[in-house]
Amino acid sequence: MIATIERLSGLEWKSQGTVFLVGFGHAGTHWIIGSIYVLLPYIQRDLQFSYTAVGTLFTVFHFSAFAANFASGLLVDVTGRRVALMVASLTLGGAAFMASGWALGMPVLMALMILIGATNNLWHPPAISFLSRLYPNSRGYALSIHAFGASFGDIVAPLAMGVLLVGLTWQSTVKLSALPVFLIAAVIGVFLIARDSHTPDQNGEAKRGMSLKEYFTGISTLLRDRSVVGLALMAGVRSMAQSGLLLFIPLYLANVLQVGPTLVGVGIAAMQLGGMIAGPIAGTWSDRAGRRPVVLAGLSGSTLVIAALTLAGNEVLFIAGISLLGFLLFAVRPVVHSWMMDLTPPDMAGSATSVLFGAQSLLSGAAPLIGGLIADTWGLGAVFYALAGTMLVANVMVF
Repeated sequence: MIATIERLSGLEWKSQGTVFLVGFGHAGTHWIIGSIYVLLPYIQRDLQFSYTAVGTLFTVFHFSAFAANFASGLLVDVTGRRVALMVASLTLGGAAFMASGWALGMPVLMALMILIGATNNLWHPPAISFLSRLYPNSRGYALSIHAFGASFGDIVAPLAMGVLLVGLTWQSTVKLSALPVFLIAAVIGVFLIARDSHTPDQNGEAKRGMSLKEYFTGISTLLRDRSVVGLALMAGVRSMAQSGLLLFIPLYLANVLQVGPTLVGVGIAAMQLGGMIAGPIAGTWSDRAGRRPVVLAGLSGSTLVIAALTLAGNEVLFIAGISLLGFLLFAVRPVVHSWMMDLTPPDMAGSATSVLFGAQSLLSGAAPLIGGLIADTWGLGAVFYALAGTMLVANVMVF
């Protein structure tokens, strides 16, 4: 078993611990946002929000993530404090998530969503550059485990929220659910902080950081690279569709199909389970077959499934459909990250990640608000046709 894992991943067994620990931290950031998606229909009912108001909350979330991305990339590349930034992301995000349990209206929730969005995307530049530098020859595998962690958090959080909401209010559920995030932050800090002063690569070489002049010279070089910008824009369009799906699928389950909180959680978990299975497969496959064909296969399949979702006449068919969608949609995520790392020098990995996630956050911010307006005007079903069209555009951009 161990020999098989070593052969497929290209990493010795003793090297797997760090990969999975960073993936565990990524699960913590996705625990927060995965919880919010399931809580949302009940927050909407309690506070009497329209779909446009709900969409506005997530537009603010994505735009704050966009702003945080670039500050995070600069901090990573200039200071080299990757582990400290990962711990800060989890700690501050967990605190904002817990505080939302006391929110009574839109202004406070919006302020907290700004902080959650910023800290959620604060994670990616330090984590992805940390793994990319450590494992340059197994980058697709390492980043697929990082994505595996995200999917794990996205699966466990909806299931936990669905169970807790049966007996608790959404406010009590939030306060209780924030506690695991602080535990994960502590584990990351204890076991990885010793590696923070130097992040050696697979050859044992280390580099602390770069000067501000080097940083801005490098970032301007990245933005002049058509391949880097094109990949970031394609990823942004794909992420735009993904953000709309994650927001409106639980609302569709709760408000159109009229299922209870447990089944809402099961549905979202089933979608994420497909991604957890597909991520490592796609990442490892892309190390051998190339990034482009794997990305194109995932995007094409996702487009077809999104368009077909509204034809599902009951919750069983709908959940089966989103399970398949998750397998196709989330398989692409680690491959895109690896593709971006392939295009950029190692000492600009943090900033390259910022460019990628910045484009994703900027374009993702449009989907919730536009989707909310569509839902209030034509119904939730119309949102899925718009999202399928968005994913089709991402397909074209891969070429």
